[in-house]
Parts: sequence; structure tokens; C-alpha cells
Amino acid sequence: MEIIPVLPHLQAGLNVTTICLISVAYYNIRRENHEAHRQFMIAALVVSALFMVSYLTYHSQVGNVKFAGDGGVRPFYFTILATHIILAGLIVPMVISTAFLALRGRYERHRRIARWTFPIWIYVCVSGVAVYLMAFHLYPSQAGLS
Repeated sequence: MEIIPVLPHLQAGLNVTTICLISVAYYNIRRENHEAHRQFMIAALVVSALFMVSYLTYHSQVGNVKFAGDGGVRPFYFTILATHIILAGLIVPMVISTAFLALRGRYERHRRIARWTFPIWIYVCVSGVAVYLMAFHLYPSQAGLS
């Protein structure tokens, strides 16, 4: 079985998994369950790292997939895609900084940046799934790998 055509589907699953993990981590920190929070965040970091490996592998082999939707859906799709790309570029250093501060025990600074990191990370994952659904299921291109 060729792995490359499967990667977009895997990436969507990894994004959904990350949403679940960081949501449960947030739930736990709100209840001051620090150990559960730490464990779910470590799991989210591992899943996100797997996502990045999959994403870079896929795009190094395939490049960009042309969006096949037309009409009014195009500006909607490209708005989601543009905000996703911009925030995805920002979230990587934010996640690394947030995790680094926690690992160093600098919890006050960790909390301050995590207040921004959490919603942006959620948005990036949700918008990634939205882009995937639109590009590979709702409006698949002839050249797309679905």
C-alpha cells in the first residue's frame, strides 16, 4: 500500500486527536489536576510532532493540491486556508515556548502565554480539519489524492 495518499486522512485524524488531548488537558488544569494536565499535554505534543512529520512528508512528495471548488465557496475556503497557514506558522514557536516554560517551572509566564497558545492551537487544528474536508471530500480535485 502506498502511504502518501493516506497521509491527508492521517493528518486530519491527528488534528482531531490533538483537539481532544489539549481540550482534556485544559479541563484538567482548570480543576488543578496538574499531573493529568501534564500527561495530556505531552501526548498532544507527541501527536502534533507526528502530524508535522506526516505533513512535511506529504507536501515534499505532492506539493500543493489545487482546490476544485468554484463560486462563492472559493473566498470562504481561501480565507480559512490563509488564516490557518498564518496561525500555523505562529503556533509552532508558541507551543514550544509554552512547553519550555512549563518544563522549567516558570508557571506564571507559562500561564500567560498558554492563554494565547490554547485558542490559537485549537483554531489551527479545527481549521486544518475544515481545509481537509473541503479539499479532499467536499470539493476534491482530479489531481488530489483522496
